[in-house]
Amino acid sequence: MSKKYCQGPKCHTYDTSDRKRGPKENRRNQTRTIGTYGYGDNNFCTLSCQNDWWAEYGTRVVDYIGRIKEPIVLTSENAWRLVWNREHWNDNNAPRHIERNMITQEERPCEQG
Repeated sequence: MSKKYCQGPKCHTYDTSDRKRGPKENRRNQTRTIGTYGYGDNNFCTLSCQNDWWAEYGTRVVDYIGRIKEPIVLTSENAWRLVWNREHWNDNNAPRHIERNMITQEERPCEQG
């Protein structure tokens, strides 16, 4: 498996001991590999690197993918969400999840398996 490196454009500029590489007389900083606590879907080593990436590329990415031109509206037709069934706490035979309409608060059995 190949190493996955931080995508932060300034990662190598942060002066930390784990970024230092090379012999003593020729030390240099290098981009970190993604560790246990990867941020941004395991693309960044820290939130600082994630924020640096967003500051440099975020607006271009949103413009490329497609900027929202009108507000998105939640209506009673598209307001159904899968939620934890509160009755399951007292009755283990009750379904774990139900669908709840976030506008009308109406509930119905979950259609997912």
